[in-house]
Amino acid sequence: MADDDASIRQFLHILLTREGFNVKVVGQSSEVINECHNCNADLLLLDIMMPGMDGFEVCRKIRKESNLPIIILTAKEDNEDKISGLILGCDDYITKPFDSTELILRIKAVLRRVKENGHVENERNSVELPGLTINHISRITEVDGKEVDLTPKEYALLWLLSNRPDQAFTREQILYQIWDSNYYGSPSVVTSLVKRLREKIEPDIANPYYIKTIQGVGYKLGVKPY
Repeated sequence: MADDDASIRQFLHILLTREGFNVKVVGQSSEVINECHNCNADLLLLDIMMPGMDGFEVCRKIRKESNLPIIILTAKEDNEDKISGLILGCDDYITKPFDSTELILRIKAVLRRVKENGHVENERNSVELPGLTINHISRITEVDGKEVDLTPKEYALLWLLSNRPDQAFTREQILYQIWDSNYYGSPSVVTSLVKRLREKIEPDIANPYYIKTIQGVGYKLGVKPY
């Protein structure tokens, strides 16, 4: 876990250790990147306001290399900050002051969901759509033969829709599937996520081909897989 406040680091180290976690604490952004390279962590608990790179930039850099689960723990309560963090690929967003029991439950929920999704999603290795290929083993997505750089959340949304081509998902269902059953954020984060994904894969954003909006419901895959 990373936080520039020594008292919070000490408190969380005691709290998480008592819960049976093996905890490494750091106070600098550069240390976070190094630790993620050098240790086999299961989850990163990350503050936003730190010296040097802020937590958003740290999250962005980690997401270019890893799908390590990230929970942001911060005093920044603005809804736009929450949306920014979730779109960048963090798995949950908790504001300070926080309830210790809730924090532990959210950490366990993220770890449980990662484990469960890793099992369920292995049922299919790839999806082929006209002009679009999704390889779930390599996590590579190609549009017209060219690889596109998707964040973990963008990829998770695309995989969810393409794996269930006959189902229309509400925004609330997408929140539950991609984030967490305990996440009570605004469904607007899903709207923003869809917009960013469309910008990367759609030939014409004004007339989406792959991700269709179903009025009064949510979103659905617009074309059948091969």
